[in-house]
Amino acid sequence: MLEEWQTSWKNGNTGRKIFNIMPSVSLRPTNWIREDVIFFSQHGLFPAYLKRIHLSDSDYCSCGGIGTALHYATECIYIVCWHIRKPAPNFEQEWLKRVANNLFSRQKIRGIIKFISENRDLFRLP
Repeated sequence: MLEEWQTSWKNGNTGRKIFNIMPSVSLRPTNWIREDVIFFSQHGLFPAYLKRIHLSDSDYCSCGGIGTALHYATECIYIVCWHIRKPAPNFEQEWLKRVANNLFSRQKIRGIIKFISENRDLFRLP
């Protein structure tokens, strides 16, 4: 059953952002909470995602940057206290893996997601 699941996961078309972080299936829990899933899947409250699924006309954060998960974690001026050093573009996938496997970094990510969730109006364009 695990081999079949692994084959399905490896050859699937969905969940590729998570697949790039966790390429192997496992029966062991990841200990991810809602905020982790939102950040690493890059789904939910990010303007870039909302525009992609046609729920918004703009993919911009109110600070002027493109509202992606990486933007909030590394450069949005409204949440500087949770910033993590931005990766070089060619190392973004490795950066995401390291952040996902580092509890301190995940705590920062959780703070970002909670802050955005609680202050949605701050991040919407007027």
